Amino acid sequence: MPENKATRQSYGETLVKLGKENENIVVLDADLATATKTELFAKEFPERFFDVGIAEANMFGTASGLATCGKIPYASTFAVFAAGRGYDQIRNSICYPNLNVKICATHCGITVGEDGATHQMLEDISLMRTLPNMTVISPSDDTQTKWVIEEISKRKGPVYVRLARLATPIIYDENQKFEIGKAVQIGNGTDGCVFATGVMVAQALKAKEELKTKGIDIRVVDVHTIKPIDKEMIVKCAKETKKLVSIEDHSVIGGLGSAIAEVLTEEYPTKLERMGIKDTFGKSGKAEQLMEYFGLTAKDIEKYFE
Repeated sequence: MPENKATRQSYGETLVKLGKENENIVVLDADLATATKTELFAKEFPERFFDVGIAEANMFGTASGLATCGKIPYASTFAVFAAGRGYDQIRNSICYPNLNVKICATHCGITVGEDGATHQMLEDISLMRTLPNMTVISPSDDTQTKWVIEEISKRKGPVYVRLARLATPIIYDENQKFEIGKAVQIGNGTDGCVFATGVMVAQALKAKEELKTKGIDIRVVDVHTIKPIDKEMIVKCAKETKKLVSIEDHSVIGGLGSAIAEVLTEEYPTKLERMGIKDTFGKSGKAEQLMEYFGLTAKDIEKYFE
């Protein structure tokens, strides 16, 4: 079985690597460094780490100020506090002036688990992708996260990275090539296509293997970059496969499924089944139980193609 690792851990480890390579890298956190794993950077580079306390709006304002001085700030907190409490500052102090701030939000979606509905951010993709100048990325595993965190340090402008609390399988090896804005197609099946992002990619791949034993050959597309989205890949798969489904640990309103549906409507009108949270808040429970409750498991994907 593949090793399991939380993308937030991969994030913290990569920050340390970046800090050694580039003295302009600075990290900010809002009293959650242990959980977001920015504590790893703080221990290595205390003079370049700023804990602003429980003051997310101030954190983003501070990050924007640091960006104007040539620093590359990585600002971290839980997704519900980043996209929620910090929205006004992200909009007006980061995106409007198009500043080089990297917002790395951990603990997204229902897989936050026992923290419950108040902490399960299901709207952040929707909020962030509507902002001009913002790039939105949702990596699926350790390898991809390390690539993302390093790559965005070279990319000018605001970036929102969605990271998970839950440990998930490592999907890619170190030689895998990624590109911002280019989805990754896994398999060439024509019976169907599952567009997945973040922690849901592992579930989609599990469904793919199980369906194969039943003579059903689907492909999985890892949509790590939700904005800018890979229109060419979406249209290609719509033309080459019989059924399309999207799955995300996020509301079906405004997230990955909506972004794909927008492309299909304009480029190649095709039916898309959107799997996600159906316009409701989350609940408290273990991540695995909640995935079953909300119909976000490999078995739920399989049902659509059987």
